[in-house]
Amino acid sequence: MAKIFANATSSFIFLFNVILFSLTLAAAKPEGFSRNLSPETLGLKREKLSHLHFYFHDIVSGSNPTAVPVARAAMTKNSLSSFGLVTMMDDPLTVKPEISSKLVGRAQGIYASASQSELSFLMALNFVFTEGKYNGSTLSILGRNSVLSGIREMPVVGGSGLFRFARGYAQAKTHDLDFKTGDAIVEYNVYVFHY
Repeated sequence: MAKIFANATSSFIFLFNVILFSLTLAAAKPEGFSRNLSPETLGLKREKLSHLHFYFHDIVSGSNPTAVPVARAAMTKNSLSSFGLVTMMDDPLTVKPEISSKLVGRAQGIYASASQSELSFLMALNFVFTEGKYNGSTLSILGRNSVLSGIREMPVVGGSGLFRFARGYAQAKTHDLDFKTGDAIVEYNVYVFHY
């Protein structure tokens, strides 16, 4: 009788441990690298749409250019579209078309001639704002800029500071292009959703 009781007790303990182990596994949280969050967790309020308007000054001539070539392919010099030319920029952004008007930020990044048949750039840049409530915030642009078209549209792919989680688009319109020097003033209208 004692042997039967011992076997029953041992079977019960084994079964209890199996059940306990199974419940522990079921209740354990996965050790993944991601999780879902509510926007409120990060202090994010209601999403809003903002419109920014400014002028971009791309200066490639003179003793203090704001855009300089950093690479070119062997075929670039024979290409009507400057295909293969890569330019680094730190262009001023102003409130009005005049370079002397109020500075609101910089356009920092690169543009590369990406078409063999027309003057069209791949633009990868940040609008770095230095004025007003957006001081220290950035918007990131990545897209195609067909320079000689009327109005070009490029996506806003992100941002920082007040533009965290930004998405939207930027419209570029050439205000002035000096074909002799290559200097350009481009009007930008940027529409961006952000928190």
